[in-house]
Amino acid sequence: MARYIGATCRIARRLQKDLEFKIRGIETKCKFKVAPGQHGAKKKRESNYGMQLAAKQALKMKYGLLERQFRRFYHEASRQKGATGVVLLQMLESRLDNLVFRMGFANTRREARQLVSHGAILVNGRCVTVSSFIVKPNDQISIRERCKTQVRILDALKMAQDKGVAEWVDVNAKDMHGTYKHVPDRSDLPSDINEQFVVELYSK
Repeated sequence: MARYIGATCRIARRLQKDLEFKIRGIETKCKFKVAPGQHGAKKKRESNYGMQLAAKQALKMKYGLLERQFRRFYHEASRQKGATGVVLLQMLESRLDNLVFRMGFANTRREARQLVSHGAILVNGRCVTVSSFIVKPNDQISIRERCKTQVRILDALKMAQDKGVAEWVDVNAKDMHGTYKHVPDRSDLPSDINEQFVVELYSK
């Protein structure tokens, strides 16, 4: 599937959000709170539609989805019980590539997606190469035996030990496997995500 391969800092600056594209803090790489371009420092008057669109673009880019795939996730979330925005976030968090990232097996979601597509990830002992695979609570995610010596995985686990992992996953760094304990609550997820704007945008 096609992916955005352009300048990631430009996207972060345009949306004025850290989209976790970088291994180290984006503040050390670029001034992401200043919009790109010659007139980026000027404040622009933003409409409701503009804010809704920016919220959708930020969420889509953060999880590495294309428009059609993101829209499919939204329609699936709208058919389920509960607040559509919260269900959408929970579905995105349950993607295999995201959980590989959350467990610290990869430093970024892009790297996690590459590990999955290269056959380095097992789910309940079976190799899964589809990044959008939805993991269920209590499922086991592990690194394939032949991939456990990869330097990038070892480095990622070392960094994860320093900064910690999400509380809805349990990770055994020594054996390189983890458990998706439960679907995260909305309070567990970053507060800078405005899923209500996404719902309003798609509800028009």
